Amino acid sequence: MSDVQQRIDGLVKGSRVMLFMKGNAQFPMCGFSGRAIQVLKACGVSDLKTFNVLEDEDVRQGIKDYAQWPTIPQLYVDGEFVGGSDIMMEMYQSGELQQLLNKG
Repeated sequence: MSDVQQRIDGLVKGSRVMLFMKGNAQFPMCGFSGRAIQVLKACGVSDLKTFNVLEDEDVRQGIKDYAQWPTIPQLYVDGEFVGGSDIMMEMYQSGELQQLLNKG
């Protein structure tokens, strides 16, 4: 595992709810990241940690390899990859995301 992959692994496993996004929770810098934050807020997540991939090019590229997922944002819960904003939205609408987030 490369240094970048180890760093990402540490971030993912170091927080119960981790969102790799463009910008931050207070100031998302793309529509998809903004939607991801809105969905998480609607779920009442209080222990969210975010990582702004625009501030670290290595992580911005490395996170795509880490989950084998080509886009950002990426949500991880309890160390497991959940998906991007479209998957988060679908899971939210079905109630699945709330269940996942509230079991902790």
